[in-house]
Amino acid sequence: MANKYKRVLLKLSGESLMGEKAYGISPQRLTHYAQEIKALYDEGFETAIVIGGGNIYRGLQAEASGIERVQGDYMGMMATVINGMALQSALESQDVYSRLVSAIEMREIAEPYIRRRAIRHVEKGRVVIFCAGTGSPYFTTDSAAALRANEINADVILKGTRVDGIYTADPEKDASATRYETITFKEVITNNLRVMDMTAFTMCAENNIPIIVFDINEAGNLLLAARGEKIGTLVS
Repeated sequence: MANKYKRVLLKLSGESLMGEKAYGISPQRLTHYAQEIKALYDEGFETAIVIGGGNIYRGLQAEASGIERVQGDYMGMMATVINGMALQSALESQDVYSRLVSAIEMREIAEPYIRRRAIRHVEKGRVVIFCAGTGSPYFTTDSAAALRANEINADVILKGTRVDGIYTADPEKDASATRYETITFKEVITNNLRVMDMTAFTMCAENNIPIIVFDINEAGNLLLAARGEKIGTLVS
């Protein structure tokens, strides 16, 4: 059976890289993600990744430390570059050919973001890691994922989390919460379910890019989600 999707964008949160640590990068978790992405690479998926920076620094923390919001957001963007470099290194150790692409120019360590070049990389089978968010303050990495997915004409956004989909309530707090297999964009908004921030979510809804929310910590799940098999929750 042919795979449902061809070009996928994986959204990885910075927090997901922490594993059991309170902050920073877990080597075991980094290796796990690299192996999961390698499975996509080996199967011929055109793959792009947007990575967060919350394991190192969150722009929202800035106010508590007296740092101005815009400055804090830029610091958060720098954190995503560190994570992108770590992920690229982990992918290289798995013999996966990748490109680190930054929305903020820093030529010594990453390519500047040029849409047509990024599309060419994924067409040639290179894994593209987008870092530094959108390059602008006030936007989350969710918004960066939605923006890049639209720009490179991705078929789907795969949002890897630590829970196995979208629930009627927080499953870690409410034992009676049930998981949705499929849900519409309208239902997510009506029920105020936190899938992505509203800017990102609206962009996906307007451009009909489906989102699959799934547990990325379970080995093999990323490949199943990319194939379009029933896993996690499909928002469309």
